[in-house]
Amino acid sequence: MTVTVDLSRASRPLASGTSTADRVATSLRQEIQEGRLLPGTPLRDQRAAERFGVSRNTIRDALRLLVAEGLVESRLHSGSAVRRLKAHDVRDIYKVRRVVECSAVVFSALATEALLAEVEIAVRRAEEAMARREWGKVGTASLDFHRALVGLSDSARLNAFCGTLLAQLRLAFAVMKDEGSFQLQWIVRDREIAELVLSGRRDEAVHELNRYLDDSEALVVDAVRSQWR
Repeated sequence: MTVTVDLSRASRPLASGTSTADRVATSLRQEIQEGRLLPGTPLRDQRAAERFGVSRNTIRDALRLLVAEGLVESRLHSGSAVRRLKAHDVRDIYKVRRVVECSAVVFSALATEALLAEVEIAVRRAEEAMARREWGKVGTASLDFHRALVGLSDSARLNAFCGTLLAQLRLAFAVMKDEGSFQLQWIVRDREIAELVLSGRRDEAVHELNRYLDDSEALVVDAVRSQWR
């Protein structure tokens, strides 16, 4: 099913300090990660230009950036749309997650107190959203937890890469038939991994994180396959 979202709504101000196209791309990327732009959603040049107060050429430049990041697909004669992932895309994302997240946990021995605090903050937000049964926010907070794990490496480049990777992952989560049931099982495990990391039990944390990623990958691959049948 194709979902149409009115891009003229819910406009948020663009951040300063980078090119206009970069700032538009950043805003759209965040909305994808938050699950507010779903797979298959058309991205109309004119509507987006009106929403952000920029030219259509700027919007096209921003969309080209997101195409390069694997978040948007350009379709001949029908414009651009938020990408729909396939099973092989999901497997590749999880391969990268294992390398990046597990390595970051190992390097957490050198992490500052501020970076470690971000891990706790992210888990707590997920738990609070779960208590309110706000499943979309639970999913976003869980991804923020994994972003915080990568943040323990204290690498701006890895953090930027992780943002794109987790936005791609949200495209896969969007196809889950019951997001509440899907998200519920991971928050408890996020907490377990966080406690291991924060107590310095890094080897155990890596072991649990690998198990977590194995289980998550299996479920997400099945869900993505089902949408293409």
